[in-house]
Amino acid sequence: MEYFQDKVAVITGAASGIGQALAERCLQEGMKVMLADVEADALSATAATFRARYNNPIETQVVDVSMLDALTALRDATLEAYGAVHLLFNNAGVGGAGGAWTGTEQDWAWVIGVNLMSVVHGQRLFVPIMLEQDEPGHIVNTASVAGLMGGVTNAPYSVTKHGVVALTEHLYRDLLVADAKLGCSEIGRAIIRTNIGDSGRNRPEALKNAAPVALTPQQEA
Repeated sequence: MEYFQDKVAVITGAASGIGQALAERCLQEGMKVMLADVEADALSATAATFRARYNNPIETQVVDVSMLDALTALRDATLEAYGAVHLLFNNAGVGGAGGAWTGTEQDWAWVIGVNLMSVVHGQRLFVPIMLEQDEPGHIVNTASVAGLMGGVTNAPYSVTKHGVVALTEHLYRDLLVADAKLGCSEIGRAIIRTNIGDSGRNRPEALKNAAPVALTPQQEA
């Protein structure tokens, strides 16, 4: 994809960090953008900042990317607003604490839902539209260096990022077989200063771990 002026970009996790930076770069290239994030206030603030800087069309959608219905609504809202999608950033993600055997069921469900299944569903929902358009386009999936090697105490996160790397490689080959005008890539650098370390602020109540019960001094003794 070489020409970006007046093309349409969809960015998840757009209210902060990498997603916010990607969104601004798209605006600088003259693109129309759909900004999606689970944090409504941060999303509104980001959109307001961008509207003060750029004249490009900017739409927003509050989205929990772990929910298929929410991503479907994002797709529909994008098509209603712009009628097309040319650049898709499956970027939203959360950090996940927990070792290979210490992570709880809730830890795994939350991190897999946000980090991996959102990318699966994002591709399933948007790629068919992009193929049907028969125009140049690109899909960017946010992975991590943790998707290339193991770590310590972050097994759920690392597993999902390995999955994103593999999924992107499969997408690349499937697009080649389909002789599509679409490309794909993944972002997978080292540590970047973002808010991912505070991901728990957006964790659904149903997927939170029970608060540990404090021992009394007598029990500890």
